[in-house]
Amino acid sequence: MELQRLHDLLTDVSGVLLFKLCGAKDKRGRYTLRLQVAGKVNLACQRCLGAIPFDLDIDNLLELIPEGADMSQDELEDDTRDFLPVAGELLVAELVEDEVLLALPIAPRHEKCGFPGAADAGERVNPFAKLSGLKGKPN
Repeated sequence: MELQRLHDLLTDVSGVLLFKLCGAKDKRGRYTLRLQVAGKVNLACQRCLGAIPFDLDIDNLLELIPEGADMSQDELEDDTRDFLPVAGELLVAELVEDEVLLALPIAPRHEKCGFPGAADAGERVNPFAKLSGLKGKPN
């Protein structure tokens, strides 16, 4: 299964993501899906563009609801439940990719890294350093 939207965030597309999807009906008669995804991806650092290994360990319980269903404000604000609107067939690859994308950091970066080429730049020179020597001298 190709996860094209995920590819743009990675330094390489090697590796494997394992997923498990199980459907059930809860005590109240609501249909649910439990999606579990595990694996490791190499994200691109937003500073240096180098690889950042990122472990994925997703375990989400999604409550299936009809697409366009009316929901109360309390249901929409309930952070303990995740809803999945469904109309017709469910595309499993898209569901897995959506959940992986939601689990990734917004702007991944190494804790300590500089911009590309910053290590080769040497000592930084202040362009106004020579002007400080002129301070206080008459014309």
